[in-house]
Amino acid sequence: MAINDDNRCCPAFAGDDGAESATAIEDLPADVLALVLRRLDGASLAALGCTSAAFRDLAADPAAWRALCLALWPSLRDVPPVTAAGKAHHHRRLFADAFPFPAVPVAALPQPPTPAGAAPLSSLQLPARLVSAVDLRQGGACVMSRAVETDASSAWFLGAPFRVDALAQEGFTLPAAPIVPAELELSWVLIDPASGRAVNASSRRPVSVDRRWLTGETVVRFALVLGVSGGGVVLDAAVTCDERYGHVREVSLCVEDAEGGGVSGRDGLAVVAAAMAGARRGRGAEEEAKLRYQEFVKGRADRKEREARREGIIDLCCSGVGAAAFLGFLLMLTA
Repeated sequence: MAINDDNRCCPAFAGDDGAESATAIEDLPADVLALVLRRLDGASLAALGCTSAAFRDLAADPAAWRALCLALWPSLRDVPPVTAAGKAHHHRRLFADAFPFPAVPVAALPQPPTPAGAAPLSSLQLPARLVSAVDLRQGGACVMSRAVETDASSAWFLGAPFRVDALAQEGFTLPAAPIVPAELELSWVLIDPASGRAVNASSRRPVSVDRRWLTGETVVRFALVLGVSGGGVVLDAAVTCDERYGHVREVSLCVEDAEGGGVSGRDGLAVVAAAMAGARRGRGAEEEAKLRYQEFVKGRADRKEREARREGIIDLCCSGVGAAAFLGFLLMLTA
């Protein structure tokens, strides 16, 4: 970044011999540098830690990363402490896991869905508990901030369709203005307390806004597609708003397959585990998420249309065969 000459700090101090000695940024006290580094965003702080050994130690300050994570995800204040090793650097690892978008290939996803009671296709260890850190904002103001803990080892959760509710049949709204669905921003971070791994499960910005005129509700989707090429699944984080009262009624997370069917809790956990252990996307992921979701929905609609056309042809052929058999039977009677 260019610096105006008039705004530069005095770079030198006069010594006894009249010479000037340059003052580097590393010469500042460590506590002053720590306060400055806490004003950086996560990507800048991580990049600064790669410049020198001195900055690497300062950029690894757990307090700085904790403050950064709490500023992004206030709901983390209600998240129970992790039980995994390396708790001192938990927030730094959490940011590295949850801030970028996951990039999981189709081969790493459980396809087709496994029957109830069967072992998952993924060889990854499934989380026994899931903690959801959910933060809903509008125009920078916090509408809802909540941490939800889910028992992911129960037979009911594993057999039922994957679903986590952060808010159900309640009313949350901004004190100054009603909720505007298209202006909402949702952050949903899934955390495995045992391993300390986490993954972002929402697109942060809406990928679709569907209005239901009969009920007066609006469903805002923050979906994240994992896998491409005609397959994969979608992490469907949705916010339901009641336009009659101008507040949020439901906030939930589901997992759906390419055909629009719900994925079981067991297979949903396999998807989450694969996303936690997989790679992450770089810049531009938020814009790409909406395009990927639109392609996903279009592919689903095309497959349903082809299936309906195929079933129509089969029905027509069956009707033709039945009509031919009936006519043959009539000819036999009149012969």
